[in-house]
Amino acid sequence: MNRPALVAVGVLIVCGSSSWGCGGATPAPKVEKTAPGGSKDPSSWPKDDRTMCDWRNKPELEVNETAGPGALKPNVRRVYKTFGEGDTRHKTLVCREIDTNLDGIKDVVRTFNAKGEAMHEEADGDYDGKIDVWLSFVDGRLAEEDTDTNKDGKPDVWKFYQDGQMTRIKRDRNFDGKPDVWEIYTKGHLERMGVDDSFDGHVDRWDRDDILRAEQDEAERKAREALGLDAGAPPAANVGASIDAGPPATAAKPKPTAAPKKK
Repeated sequence: MNRPALVAVGVLIVCGSSSWGCGGATPAPKVEKTAPGGSKDPSSWPKDDRTMCDWRNKPELEVNETAGPGALKPNVRRVYKTFGEGDTRHKTLVCREIDTNLDGIKDVVRTFNAKGEAMHEEADGDYDGKIDVWLSFVDGRLAEEDTDTNKDGKPDVWKFYQDGQMTRIKRDRNFDGKPDVWEIYTKGHLERMGVDDSFDGHVDRWDRDDILRAEQDEAERKAREALGLDAGAPPAANVGASIDAGPPATAAKPKPTAAPKKK
């Protein structure tokens, strides 16, 4: 499959799950919503900001409130905890929550480990009072981003990252809790896409970016040539890319051969 065709498939998926217009139309201006119970008037902010950090009635924790850019009242809360004893004793940020749309209600929370490395984040991206984005970190770096696009409280898009780059996306188009589209990325480019049209858990077809594959084969050929290896040999299979890339396509069963008739 050529590059334009593969990109077109990806655009259809994006348009199907986005509130922005497609087909070249200019996206509608973003309307900053207010969470239920919130207010754009800082003097009317609710007493309960729906904190997501577990800090109340815990004297061992230190809480700091600050006002971010454009905020007339504190909209950022940081919670610190002291770890270690003696010379190793240190205070570390363990939780941070923010009211990003300045309506008096916290909508983003991130937790940290004893080293101060990010571990997990939850967010209410559309300010409807419900969490719809979940981030997971490994060694402080983003590893997975899960998103709920149909407001049922469960993720239906799973994005995976390695060394800061997105490597895979799984999508659940019919919202049955199971992925039916698997996208594989190489250096930020969509390399191939597996699609389960029958929603039976098996890939029905793989759409590939033939241009990117040709570029990869040519790069490998030059590398083999530089090492003095057989440049004409076919490139080795990319075993690593096939691991956890989604269920294999269902192979057609061979038809039984009829036995010869006796004379």
